[in-house]
This record gives sequence, structure tokens and C-alpha cells, in this order.
Amino acid sequence: MYITQFGLLIMAVILSACASTSGMQQRFAVCSYEYAWEAALAAVKDRSVTTLNKDAGIIETGWLEVPMPGRTFGALQRDLSDGKDRSRISLTVKRLDDVTKISFVEVRQRWTFRGGSRLFGWASTDPSEDVMRDIQRRLDSKLQEHGCSLT
Repeated sequence: MYITQFGLLIMAVILSACASTSGMQQRFAVCSYEYAWEAALAAVKDRSVTTLNKDAGIIETGWLEVPMPGRTFGALQRDLSDGKDRSRISLTVKRLDDVTKISFVEVRQRWTFRGGSRLFGWASTDPSEDVMRDIQRRLDSKLQEHGCSLT
């Protein structure tokens, strides 16, 4: 009995770890760590940064709420007048042998009908392709501006 519960717990941890990294993208640049760090910061310059640790290579932004008009919920497709998503970006910059690896992911949540005692709340959803493309475009542009070559 205990082995089965332990096995289910391990499986839940593994699946949640995989889900939290879904949508992560990576860029490899032949350039200095300093240039890669500056490019990563420039990629999220339009957001407030809550975690900034250059030694560990970690940048995280605060939540940014995005209005999502026209969203509906339930079997009757009722209008959700305050439809919104929220988004935050996490980047890691790592030194490798002769390249620098920059990984980034958008963590996105949707304001949705949940039922029960808490009728509405935040629920995880897939990253926005537009946001991920925009971060990649900004990152690539800044890296190339510094003379870095992407691999």
C-alpha cells in the first residue's frame, strides 16, 4: 500500500517537473557571458524584473496581466467580462565551454472559472507563441548587435 502511494507521488513530481519546462527554448551563442547576459536583460526590458542574479545566471520577471476580451466559460458559454491572462518570463544564462546557453520560457496562467468555493482563479495554460517569438527575436537581435554568432 505504501509503495503504491510513494510511486504515485514520485510520478506526480516527475510529471509536474516536465510540465513546468514545457515550451522552454534555448539559444546557443558564441560570445562572452557579459554580452549574453546583456542580451537576456534586453529581451525582457519591457517587464519588471523581480529576480536578477548574474552569478547564477537567473532572470525572472514579475507577473504581467494581459486582457483577453471575448473569453467565455461553462457549458452555456457565458461571457467572462474580466477575461485575462498573466505572464512571466524566466531566463537562465549558462557558461559552457566555448558558447553561452540562454534558455527562456514563459509561464502563463489564465483567469478562469474553477467552480466550488472559489468560483474563479488562476490556472496554468500554454505559453503564448507570440510572446516566445518576440523574446527570441529580441534576444537574437541583441546578440547579433554584439557580434555574437548563433549556433
